[in-house]
Amino acid sequence: MSDTSAITPAAGDTCELQVGVRGMTCANCSQRVERKLSKQTGVSSVNVNLATERASVRYDPKLVDPRALLETIRQSGYEPVDDRVTLDVRGMTCANCVQRVERKLNKQDGVLDATVNLATETATVRYLPSQVTVRDLIGAIEAAGYAASEPDSSSTTTQAEAKKEHKREEIRKLKQRATIAGALAAPLFLLEMVPMLIPGGMMWRDQLIPHDVFVLIGFVLSTIVLFGPGRLFYRHGWPSLMAGSPDMNTLVMLGASAAYGYSVVATFIPQVLPEGTVHVYYEAAATIVALILIGKYLEVRSRGQASEAISQLLTLQAKSARLERDDTIVEVPLEDVDTGDIVVVRPGDKIPVDGVIVSGSSYVDESMLTGESVPVAKGEGDEVVGGTINKTGSFRYRATKVGADSVLAQIVRMVEEAQGSKPPIQALADRVVGVFVPVVMAIAALTFVVWMFVGPDPVLNYALVAMTAVLLIACPCAMGIATPISVMVGSGQGASLGVLFRRGEALQSLQDAKIIAFDKTGTLTKGEPELTDFEVLSGLDNDLDEDDVLRLVASAEQNSEHPIAQTIVGASRARSLSLSSPETFDAVPGYGVTATVDGYRLLVGAERYMRQQHIDPSAHTDHAARLADDGKTPLYAAIDGQLAAVVAVADPVKEGSAEAVKALRERGLRVAMITGDNERTARAVARQLGIDEVLAEVLPDGKVAAVKALQQRGKVAFVGDGINDAPALAQADVGVAIGTGTDVAIESADVVLMSGDVRGVVNAVALSRKTLNNIKQNLFWAFIYNILLIPVAAGVLYPAFGVLLSPILAAAAMALSDLFVIGNALRLRRFRAPLQPAPRPSARPEGQAVPA
Repeated sequence: MSDTSAITPAAGDTCELQVGVRGMTCANCSQRVERKLSKQTGVSSVNVNLATERASVRYDPKLVDPRALLETIRQSGYEPVDDRVTLDVRGMTCANCVQRVERKLNKQDGVLDATVNLATETATVRYLPSQVTVRDLIGAIEAAGYAASEPDSSSTTTQAEAKKEHKREEIRKLKQRATIAGALAAPLFLLEMVPMLIPGGMMWRDQLIPHDVFVLIGFVLSTIVLFGPGRLFYRHGWPSLMAGSPDMNTLVMLGASAAYGYSVVATFIPQVLPEGTVHVYYEAAATIVALILIGKYLEVRSRGQASEAISQLLTLQAKSARLERDDTIVEVPLEDVDTGDIVVVRPGDKIPVDGVIVSGSSYVDESMLTGESVPVAKGEGDEVVGGTINKTGSFRYRATKVGADSVLAQIVRMVEEAQGSKPPIQALADRVVGVFVPVVMAIAALTFVVWMFVGPDPVLNYALVAMTAVLLIACPCAMGIATPISVMVGSGQGASLGVLFRRGEALQSLQDAKIIAFDKTGTLTKGEPELTDFEVLSGLDNDLDEDDVLRLVASAEQNSEHPIAQTIVGASRARSLSLSSPETFDAVPGYGVTATVDGYRLLVGAERYMRQQHIDPSAHTDHAARLADDGKTPLYAAIDGQLAAVVAVADPVKEGSAEAVKALRERGLRVAMITGDNERTARAVARQLGIDEVLAEVLPDGKVAAVKALQQRGKVAFVGDGINDAPALAQADVGVAIGTGTDVAIESADVVLMSGDVRGVVNAVALSRKTLNNIKQNLFWAFIYNILLIPVAAGVLYPAFGVLLSPILAAAAMALSDLFVIGNALRLRRFRAPLQPAPRPSARPEGQAVPA
């Protein structure tokens, strides 16, 4: 992106924002932007230059946020120029790390917003590119003590493989550290703890290993553990403490160091300690580090399982493609396929890239896109998507989208964006985490002081044990990953079901919705009129049967451009009827048509047209009324002055629409329908589907007002086709776009249903509720764990029950708390869709049987 925007310090207490503005075409445009910006509180001067397409704004940063200025430009009808990047961040271990990186990024001039996600180990930054570069952002993260890397231009698959390789290396190193620490700590733990459980065990141990020798062994082994495998806690914990933002590493570092440091003093200069307090805790220091390293190793492995959805999607992509070049077939790597290449696909092949079939036909398994298990028929002119699987036939197709433009790449981007964003429920955890570690350190210090004053002898030992237990039991990690780990698993599971949450916020917003409002045409209905009834009346004066009458009526209508006329013509062609050219034809707008076909005089039209032509349809008006009440458009056909047939055309509802509405209502949701149809037709469809509320005769530009009216009674999720419903999708609290399996880049929607089946709405709502419940369970555990166990570690149970928590048990509990949260989130992988989408209809390819 061009260097078009900047924030620079100005004189006094003001700053200057320079930002590119797209879409201005004349002086009125620039003046409009100037006026809008000048009205903002805190803005002292504005200059908008049409020639350079830049706006320069001097403002008071205490009164106005630069993001608000950009939004003002956007509301003026123009587009401010900013950029967005997602960086990989390595080395974060807890929620305090996340907040430290976020604070560092948000302090950079030109950064509009930064969101860091512990579960995905990414930082998503929105910034002004002329004030700050990606290299600057990486530098800020590195200055905070973490490693970061910028995105490259390689394919989605290559980037994913690089991330997987880094994750494998991280797991390998953690496993190595945990194994070494565990192997060295185990002898100390067993020789110290097991003899205590056996009568006379300590005496037997001291006879086997003299006490002074055992102490020295403990010193050597614990020193290796702390400053070998455990040095990562010091490498991250000490800088965090010095920077005034202590984290989990700091707590582990202080807790282990307290036990180790006291033991060193007791070993080498015991005379400085009060009488009766000379004890060593080498086994505690070593075991603490070993247990937490083992816990981190298991946590990283589990987090890898949580992010498998994207990896599984990417494994669907073919590694190579067979191209038609110079009358020969050559196999090339996927990266070498260009737009316009002719790709040849054999039975059983993975389709390499997106494209349009130019010859041949087959059935294609598109379950990776839509969740539908039944293969879809494909023929010439149909679109195919890279990553889907060809089943029975072979075909040639022209590549239309490759690399980052492919549907699969779009899906991966959407899932990654959803996993990297924060739903509003995360705000509470963020506020707590911001003060958590400093508060825990204060509680630990207070615990030490209280025990020194009121504890039993040896008071110093009890104070040390209690303080160390408090430092180790506290776990900001569980609070930090409680929300993102559930969002990661939930959004990934949605992708496997054909439900794409484009933003993590949508997972929460959808379950908060009280009203589900559907667009009718193309969403609840097929969007294409069909001939639903063609009833030939008895007693005709000729020997015409149903096919004869339909052929004549269609022949009469074939010169009409009316949608209903084209529907009748299409129905006749579906029966392979041979149409005749009418000798005469006359259309009367709003009434019908008159034509002469094969010597017959045809009249086709509404009841009023029949009466105008002196034909009485009274005997059939009740039947026509019933058709109208069913949401159909009734017509009559007359031949040679005699009523010959009652015809009805309708936009039929999609299979599954009624089932979806029923399921939503059973879940306590109110269902509304917004349509431009007349009231009678709309209410007929509503009765057929069981819809609660109808907003009929709504013009396309009135859908936003209709959604606003519904929002007066609660949060609204609007479901539309994503084409002409974009304003309503944007206005709704949650916009749900019905996709087609190939067009997923619907910017106005928060959720995209790939299958085009409205039953996916039920699945999306169910998954949203399941995910939010999972997040609440995780947050409850994370908070209640700390609320209950920190006081226990501090010793509140000791006066009444004589119970004082061992630092070793505190370290184990800290490690297990993370695993509990991750394990609970992984339960979302067992989510199954309440309603299965129906296979999308498609004509059977010629010469092929339906696959078993």
